[in-house]
Amino acid sequence: MTERSGQAGDATGGPAPTTPVCYRHPDRETYVRCTRCDRPICPECMRDASVGHQCPECVSEGRRSVRPARTAFGGGAAGRQGYVTKTLIALNVLVMILSIASARSGSAVAGGGLGGLMGGGTPLTNWGAVLALWPPPIPTEGVATGEWYRLVTAMFLHYGVVHLLLNMWALWVLGRTLEAALGPLRFLALYLIAGLGGNVAVYLFSSPYSASVGASTAIFGLFAAIFVIMRRLGRDTSAIVPILVINLIFTFTVPGISVAGHLGGLVVGALMALVLAYAPRMRRTAFQAAGGAILLVALLGLVLVRTAALTG
Repeated sequence: MTERSGQAGDATGGPAPTTPVCYRHPDRETYVRCTRCDRPICPECMRDASVGHQCPECVSEGRRSVRPARTAFGGGAAGRQGYVTKTLIALNVLVMILSIASARSGSAVAGGGLGGLMGGGTPLTNWGAVLALWPPPIPTEGVATGEWYRLVTAMFLHYGVVHLLLNMWALWVLGRTLEAALGPLRFLALYLIAGLGGNVAVYLFSSPYSASVGASTAIFGLFAAIFVIMRRLGRDTSAIVPILVINLIFTFTVPGISVAGHLGGLVVGALMALVLAYAPRMRRTAFQAAGGAILLVALLGLVLVRTAALTG
């Protein structure tokens, strides 16, 4: 028999097949391939996919190409966790603790209005309340003297623990639902603009020498907003109306409650909710931002008009 020399081959005379190796680890043989790019991958490089396995690069590329989940109003899905609602509640509680500490007295907790359930004023509430002018006849404090920060700080201050608990309970119930529907940023914008609107109404329509604090300006904005949002989503609002009516009855009948603040927050909250809920899908974010900015400018314009009337 004649002996032949040359390259080893298979039964057909061709070159012997080579075992595939992982494209990231050339020293590792594997017969598994990425279902997306078809490159060989070893067990260390395998990433579970809906079908088979994918390589790390394809997984990363897929994550970049997937659009994040959005709510019906363009907000982020993170709102379902209620982070903004929880943060607002924590901030209000922290400010209440600081307010009690500033007073160094139990009267900051209770002993005031509503049969002794409400607390009294503290150095912190005196500093941050919505107050147009103080003291008479030559004022040196108040919004009209340039302390515009009061229009914001007042929505985080409360007269006593009962006042705080009532508002925080309402914020917990309303806030989580609205934050999940709107997303964190849109919900925060709604809360702050509604609260500011209520405080501006206090500045416009209340006595220049009376002080007002409380998150209820923003809370009433949330009442209006949840009605608007639920209607926009086509959901039943019959359970919301009685609660809103009851709160309005309390507003007009219980002494010491700021009617202007509650109604101002209600109106501005409704307007902001309409902007968020009925923005056109095309350029929705730009429309919502512009609507919020217009409301903010309008409120600041009213503050300027009131200040000119008080100081002119």
